[in-house]
Amino acid sequence: MRRDELLDAAECLLQDQGVQALTLSAVAERAGVSKGGLLYHFSSKDALIKGMVERLIAEFDALVEAQHESTYTRAYLAATFEAVETGRLRRWAVVTGAAGDPALLAPLREAMARWHLHGLEDEPDPVASQVVRLACEGVWEVATHSPGIVDYGAVKRRLLGLL
Repeated sequence: MRRDELLDAAECLLQDQGVQALTLSAVAERAGVSKGGLLYHFSSKDALIKGMVERLIAEFDALVEAQHESTYTRAYLAATFEAVETGRLRRWAVVTGAAGDPALLAPLREAMARWHLHGLEDEPDPVASQVVRLACEGVWEVATHSPGIVDYGAVKRRLLGLL
């Protein structure tokens, strides 16, 4: 059983049944492996949650990189709206909700610091770039909890106009 398949099973379990259902036994059963097979990849529930958080970060980094925009902020903006449009935000909400221990979210805090500081000195207007990146955080939050209340196309166009 591959590591990603175990992470997929854990995310599905979280989405379907909530954080209280996230146990190593339940994840192993959902993935169709023995608990020992799961423990080979993840020695504890915390290690499993950390693995999910780290995978989300890596996937978003890849999504930003895939945008091929002229600046990092434009790529970050495009990646954010692609995540909204494809429903990837649900995974973020589910996984970060499972991380009850603030230490499990340390990789996410480090990634956010990197995402919000990366390449600012190369931007035509660093302050406008920071505003756009911060607005993207608001987009993530609203799209996660109340997705139907925003005209995302209009917001994206307005944010691009700030750059």
